[in-house]
Amino acid sequence: MKKYFVLFFAILAFSSCGSNTSIVNSWRDPDVTITQEHFKKVLVVALVKDEASRRITENRIAASNPIFKTSYQYLDATSQLSQEQKLKVLQDEGFDGVISMRLVSKEKEVNYVPGTYTGMYYGGFDGMYTGMYGYGFGNWYGMYSPNFYDPGYYQETTSYMVETNVFSLKQNKLIWTGTTESQYVTDLGQTVDAIMQVVVKEMRKDGSLPPK
Repeated sequence: MKKYFVLFFAILAFSSCGSNTSIVNSWRDPDVTITQEHFKKVLVVALVKDEASRRITENRIAASNPIFKTSYQYLDATSQLSQEQKLKVLQDEGFDGVISMRLVSKEKEVNYVPGTYTGMYYGGFDGMYTGMYGYGFGNWYGMYSPNFYDPGYYQETTSYMVETNVFSLKQNKLIWTGTTESQYVTDLGQTVDAIMQVVVKEMRKDGSLPPK
């Protein structure tokens, strides 16, 4: 089953577009790698307020690998249990790992994009107003009609900071965590793929996963 876990990350590394997502920071347990854990059954947990977004995120990840299971299938019925009791439920179900993803912050930034002008300015052929004297409408229109001014505008960009964690239930500890920043988000599923892509890249960089 170990190969499925590694293969899952390898597939994501090549199947998504992460141009608008980047790693901000990460940490790994220096004594443990994901490959060494030999995960056989991993719970996928998306900690978001919106239930639809939660299920989209968990389903997106879980559908990529047979050893990944969504948390809403196992934890929703245990909402009244303590953390220790929930942990026991997972252990009884055979889970040995957890991947969690949560939205840390959502920040908006407004930037001004200057206007642009394509063509010559006033003044005609000589760069001076006198350059236009003596020319009819046809000459004037032929000179200036292809030239337009594109006014400046304010552009609002929303940045989503997302934390991704990998836990070992066998050792009951966090073994990897990373924070990513995503901008220009239009599709939740594609963004989840992009996050996992940069996470994989960082894991390969720090030795959590084997190199390509």
